[in-house]
This record gives sequence, structure tokens and C-alpha cells, in this order.
Amino acid sequence: MRWRGRRQSSNIEDKRGMRAPSMGRLGAGGIVRLLPLVFRVLGFKGTLVVVALIGGYSYFGGDLERFLGGTGFETSQTGSSSQPVKQSEAEKQLVEFVSTVLADTEDTWNELFKQTGNSYQEPRLVLFRQAVSTACGTGSAQIGPFYCPADQKVYIDLSFFDELKNRHEAPGDFAQAYVLAHEIGHHVQTLRGISQKVQQSKKGLSSVKANRLSVKQELQADCYAGIWAHHARRSRQILESGDIEEGLAAASAIGDDRLQKQARGYVIPDSFTHGSSGQRVAWFKTGLSKGSLKACDTFAAGTL
Repeated sequence: MRWRGRRQSSNIEDKRGMRAPSMGRLGAGGIVRLLPLVFRVLGFKGTLVVVALIGGYSYFGGDLERFLGGTGFETSQTGSSSQPVKQSEAEKQLVEFVSTVLADTEDTWNELFKQTGNSYQEPRLVLFRQAVSTACGTGSAQIGPFYCPADQKVYIDLSFFDELKNRHEAPGDFAQAYVLAHEIGHHVQTLRGISQKVQQSKKGLSSVKANRLSVKQELQADCYAGIWAHHARRSRQILESGDIEEGLAAASAIGDDRLQKQARGYVIPDSFTHGSSGQRVAWFKTGLSKGSLKACDTFAAGTL
């Protein structure tokens, strides 16, 4: 990506120097620590279901409030003490990179909202390490990047990019940009009232039907990430050869089918919450090719 020397966003909150808050009994870290007990109670297959649930939100993790069922983790106040941020040169460059990508998403969505007669409310990007207090509760780095609709902020522990590269074999700066653009997509859904409608529609539904709505919401966020890439390439020419391939590889790497296959050797489509690798790639490509909100109506699509 041709990102160096471009405008960086001012909507950055750096909480990397804050002491990590306690996760409490319901935090994601607490869930992971309880896995041995879950294994004993549920057996191997039951444990993998829990792992798949966590994993589904670990890789481009939707929004934290939806993951928590709207109730939130226990909130800790221990994250208020701050220390000077110690960072390597590589991490410093990552901060500059995500600030630049965030600024570019602002340019895209400000223009698209303006075209519809609306104003785009820019979200804030919060950098943290290990855990962070949010308006949705306490979020852990173990659930990956996430969006909290209650405070309209995207949260990310930059170490996730190492996992994306090494564990999921999805390297490259555009793969990282796609992660951020997907979370910004959830913010766009919140501003457009889509997230609220999905939450309301889920009430009283079976888990299978609720999961299907989640998949549609996630695939739409992938499509919105494609919209950003469309305009970044067409209007500002910041994409280079190979960038799109990096984004497609990242979308494929975190499909529910691929993650479940890795975790237990087989897949359960009714348990999908984000969509298969093929679906995620397809909807990202739809946004990339069309560049319009109308093209990303996953809820009206006959097939995903």
C-alpha cells in the first residue's frame, strides 16, 4: 500500500500505557482460563464448540456488545493508571499505519454519507495491550479487534497482526487494513441503524436463525470493507499490485468453515456466525467491484 506520507487520523486513543483491567468472571480471558473445566464437563466436542465461539469473534470480531448478548462484561476501573508507552520501531510504524488507514476510511465514508445527505460520525480507534475497559465492558486481546457500538469505538491490540500473519498465514499491510476496514464497517452499520435492527430481530429466534442474521451482518461488514478498498484504489490510488490478493487471503483465512475445520476437523454450518471463507471473499469482492452501499444488502440477498 502507498500509505506513507499520507494524512493520519486524529481519532486515535492510545491506551497501551494503561494497566490492563481485570477481566472479571465473564471476560473473554476468563472463558479461556475455564476451558479445562469446560473440557471435563462437556467433553472434547463440547469444548470445541466453545473454542469455535471464541474463535468466531477472535478474527474480525463483530462488535463486543453483540458478542456479550448486550449485557457486557464486568467493568473494571483498574485501567485508569497510565504509564509511558514503550514501543519498538516496528510498533511505532504500525501505529502510523493504522492511523493512516483510519484517515482513509474517514475520507471514503464522509464522502459516501454526504452523497446520501447525511453526516458521517467518525469513530475513534483505541490502541490497547492485553485488555481494555469499554462502554460495552472489558474487552480482551484474545477476542481480536472489535467494535463497541455503545461508545462507537474500534479497539485493537496491535499484536493481533502478528497472529494474522503467522497463525493464519495472511501477511501484508493490506490484510491488516482489511481488518480495520471490516470493524469500521460495523460502525457504518450502527450509524445506519442496521446493527440495532439485527439485535431486535434476534429476540425470540432460535440460535440457528440468530446465527444466520449474524452471518449476514458480518458479510455486510466485509462488503463495506470492499467499498472502502474500491474508493481507496479508484480515488486515491493507494493500492499496489498484490494488495487485493492480500485482502482476499485474509478474508479466506478467517472463514467459519476454515476455523472450525482447523479446530475439530469438521464444520457445522448452522453454528456459523461470520460466514464461510468463500462467502467472506465473495462479499468483499462485491464491495470492491461495485463501491456502493446498495450492492452490500446481504439481508435481501437470496443466497449468500
